[in-house]
Amino acid sequence: MGIVNVTPDSFSDGGRFLAHDAAIAHGLAMTEAGADLVDVGGESTRPGAAEVGTDIEIDRVVPVVRALAEREVLVSIDTSKAEVAAAALAAGAVVVNDVTALGDPGMADLVAAAGAGVILMHMLGSPRTMQADPHYVDVVAEVRDFLVARAERAEGAGIPREAICIDPGIGFGKNLDHNLALLANVPALAAAGYPVVMGASRKSWMTHLLGDLSPEERDPVTAVAHALAIAGGASMIRVHDVVMGLRSARTTDAIVRSFA
Repeated sequence: MGIVNVTPDSFSDGGRFLAHDAAIAHGLAMTEAGADLVDVGGESTRPGAAEVGTDIEIDRVVPVVRALAEREVLVSIDTSKAEVAAAALAAGAVVVNDVTALGDPGMADLVAAAGAGVILMHMLGSPRTMQADPHYVDVVAEVRDFLVARAERAEGAGIPREAICIDPGIGFGKNLDHNLALLANVPALAAAGYPVVMGASRKSWMTHLLGDLSPEERDPVTAVAHALAIAGGASMIRVHDVVMGLRSARTTDAIVRSFA
């Protein structure tokens, strides 16, 4: 799953793909590099990010979604707003990647009616508040139980079970220990019975562990984290560097799933 941030303020590449032509070209390049799905987002969810108005978000993402879909690229829309998701689905998106896991009351019915897939992510609080001293008693159990409850809500709204993925939300309301615990316990998440999406790419937990690293310097660390997640049962990885991500995924599959 390749990431296209149509934003001025994303932590990794803010502003690089804000222009529609640049974002479209980036999405096409990711597809050529082997991405199965291109995730287009118009609102940064980095810690402390300001909220973006619905109209602005739609203006950012819909032309990109439409252009990619017209070129037969499978597109997911990274949004928590049902109105944005509706516009993107109408433009050709096939998956909604919702960091609030159906926090918008209209999202579940919208996805069901569109026959789309959905990725449900765990986040503690909001991007504005999520890193303000996050606390859990048992982070793995609490994240898993939340995601299962939201997945069951999605099924209740008519979204088929096979169209639902779960994402533990690495870096979203978690400190370093929480993130490492979730990465180390992917089998417990996968045991819930829904495909697990892992999005550790370039997240700041790497700098807390290893010191100051530029976003690009975090790609090898991302590959290691994602390889271990795949070995633990993750079904999809969400990455900035598609080439490195694909190579690490194929290598891990060859080792773990061919000789298990």
